[in-house]
Amino acid sequence: MDYKVYQITKKEMFRYAAVYILADVLISLLFYRSVLAAVVFLPGICFFFREVRRELAKKRRKQLERGFLVGMRCVSTALTAGYSVENAFTQAYEELQKLYSEKEPVLQEFRRIRVGILLNRTMEELLSDLAQRSGVEDIEIFSEVFETARRTGGDLIAIIRSTTASVSQKEETRQEIEICLSAKKMEQNIMSLIPCLLIAYVGLASPGFLDVMYQNPAGIAVMSICLGVYVFAFLMGRKIVAIEI
Repeated sequence: MDYKVYQITKKEMFRYAAVYILADVLISLLFYRSVLAAVVFLPGICFFFREVRRELAKKRRKQLERGFLVGMRCVSTALTAGYSVENAFTQAYEELQKLYSEKEPVLQEFRRIRVGILLNRTMEELLSDLAQRSGVEDIEIFSEVFETARRTGGDLIAIIRSTTASVSQKEETRQEIEICLSAKKMEQNIMSLIPCLLIAYVGLASPGFLDVMYQNPAGIAVMSICLGVYVFAFLMGRKIVAIEI
């Protein structure tokens, strides 16, 4: 499985298509009071699906990264107990089965590693394969460090402990930032809805007040500019609160 590319399922495709069409119709009615505008904006669903796939792939990589950290803790514990590296990963897989469902990315990857070990593939090959497919920086670094340590005869237990501690610290920092930003993300989502809610409120409370904005080319041009500014502000707001570590 290539974690850098997300293959969207038919169920997800129908669900997100329904979301886009609903949003398309609502925005077209609010800004243009025309179903024809919804048809004009319909090709935008291609860009919407591209963004959805990107976000879903990103979410899956985060799941793998967090699960890999738990897995490496299990591996470190097994190594401390005296297991070999290969047996430590097999033992970690058994522990992960108690924590995650079968669909969890990390469980699938540790199962793949376990099968690879049974097929006499080296740990370096298995970890390198995972690193190339994952698109996760921490896994790529761990794979390189592990391969170098194996080749030079380094202390694998100390290296795995050090790497696990470093990744744990990074994950804790990420979680602290996410907690700090959660309120801001909620505020950003609410603020994004306010313009649409205001237009809807004025249209319902004072019928005819905004007719001048829909019944002539100048009004349509102004509403188009407003929609463009709204979309730009929405995208910039999402970019501001999206902090990567």
